[in-house]
Amino acid sequence: MRYKILVGLLLLLTITGTWSWTTYQNARQAQVIPGEQITIEIKKGDSFDTITRKLIAKNVNITPLWFKIIALQQKATTKIKIGEYDLKGGMTVPELLAVLVTGKPRQYSITFPEGWAFKEILQEIAKNPNLEHTLADNTIDYPNLMSTLGATTQHPEGLFFPDTYFFEKNTTDIALLKRAYDRMQIVLAEEWNNKAADLPLKSPYEALILASIVEKETGAKTERPTIAGVFTRRLKTGMMLQTDPTVIYGMGDNYKGNITLKDLHTATLYNTYTIKGLPPTPIALPGRDAIAAALHPEAGDSLYFVARSDNSGTHIFSASLKDHNSAVDTHQRNKN
Repeated sequence: MRYKILVGLLLLLTITGTWSWTTYQNARQAQVIPGEQITIEIKKGDSFDTITRKLIAKNVNITPLWFKIIALQQKATTKIKIGEYDLKGGMTVPELLAVLVTGKPRQYSITFPEGWAFKEILQEIAKNPNLEHTLADNTIDYPNLMSTLGATTQHPEGLFFPDTYFFEKNTTDIALLKRAYDRMQIVLAEEWNNKAADLPLKSPYEALILASIVEKETGAKTERPTIAGVFTRRLKTGMMLQTDPTVIYGMGDNYKGNITLKDLHTATLYNTYTIKGLPPTPIALPGRDAIAAALHPEAGDSLYFVARSDNSGTHIFSASLKDHNSAVDTHQRNKN
């Protein structure tokens, strides 16, 4: 009798063990992601059980017990990283866990174009739903912000490198600005270390100011060194820069699309028709080409330039005021 009971128990254990092993293997090998792809967000503070429930809510075909056992075997229960993940159809549980532990979260992007003002950067950041917004609307303490970013200057204009930045969901706006600021510092240092000799610029910051003006004056890459050459010669000879983009920047919200003669004669810190030398800060985001142009201006004798009338975005350059006025007559006043 005892023998039969013992045999029965052994048989039951064998059947149970075989069933458990088979179920375990199925749990490891089965494709658990429905459809072609799902997206899941792991937030800070999510426990493993919370993550399991999120997956089940997305119709991922997992059993909590086996999912946890497999995760324990892979030592993954405490190593899952926060972020938003794209899980592709056909994944098994081990592959899914590998993505959550070692894979890269979904990347979002934001672009700061060359020539933008800092206020435009803030507007672009504010409307991006994938960033964590920590900057208060319209009440940003610029000196405190710049100090947080590690800057020695208090004014933010021009100090962020124009580029497309990729980031994970819920990256903070401060972290993003820090990346753009650090990138500008690297690019500016690289260009400053290779600058031409005998420039009328005392510091990398002055180079950044001049580069921002060059950036706003032309979108034609080939013209930037030529325009930088004009401004460099003006700085060397003590001539006023007399560049419209600085006037516009100094006008702020008063600029409505046109500059009047009164505007040219209204003194501001940025009006280079009324001040000598560079304005106190950059007026926009200069790209690397504009920075390189400011630090490698083209040699020549031109001191003036005017936009062509063909809407090409290029300019006519002149060495004398007489020739410049003639070019203005032809291209701006429509005189022959």
